[in-house]
Amino acid sequence: MSASCCGSTCSSQTAASPRYRKVLWAALIINAVMFIVEIAGGLKSGSVSLFADAVDFAGDATNYGISLAVLSMGLAWRSRAAIVKGMSMVAFGLFVLAKTGWAAINGIPPEPLTMGVVAVLALLANGAVALMLYAFRDGDANMRSVWLCSRNDAIGNVAVILAAAGVFGTGSGWPDLVVAVIMAGLALSSGVAIVRQANRELTVQTDSTSTQLKYILRKEEA
Repeated sequence: MSASCCGSTCSSQTAASPRYRKVLWAALIINAVMFIVEIAGGLKSGSVSLFADAVDFAGDATNYGISLAVLSMGLAWRSRAAIVKGMSMVAFGLFVLAKTGWAAINGIPPEPLTMGVVAVLALLANGAVALMLYAFRDGDANMRSVWLCSRNDAIGNVAVILAAAGVFGTGSGWPDLVVAVIMAGLALSSGVAIVRQANRELTVQTDSTSTQLKYILRKEEA
């Protein structure tokens, strides 16, 4: 998106562009494939951060599908979709925190080689998606939620790679658990930010509609 674009009109035009639709389809397919890859890698390695990242891939694939479904709709519907996605990110963060707590009590150190290999593959996938979505990062709440999901995933993949190195170097599972907590924090903070922006957009839309109705009623009375 060019720097001169601003406001809901520019964002709406960009959101409905064929290029943006193609990018979302590519992101959906990549995330669905990586969900399967990371689930297998998480089960094999016993890594809670890798498993959490796999669940995040599934959530992102669903979110891209929602974005495609509301792409041609008005800003209000896209904002409502963003609220759903923001809340799903918060739910993901809470799930990861619960899973991490269970692993801290009952888990054993994960296998670092599988962790590292799968995390590198995930980073390449998310990096490609993030680059494709970078131009659309300043759009409405729905578009911003898509960008934040992709950005958080890439950050999470780097963190999982570092966790794999930490597990390999220390023989302890704590690096894996710490990274899982960081990923949960990213999901929680981003989810809250998206919900807040979407609520602001809905408020503006509601106020604008109310003003227009009042103007029409005054004209009819006159």
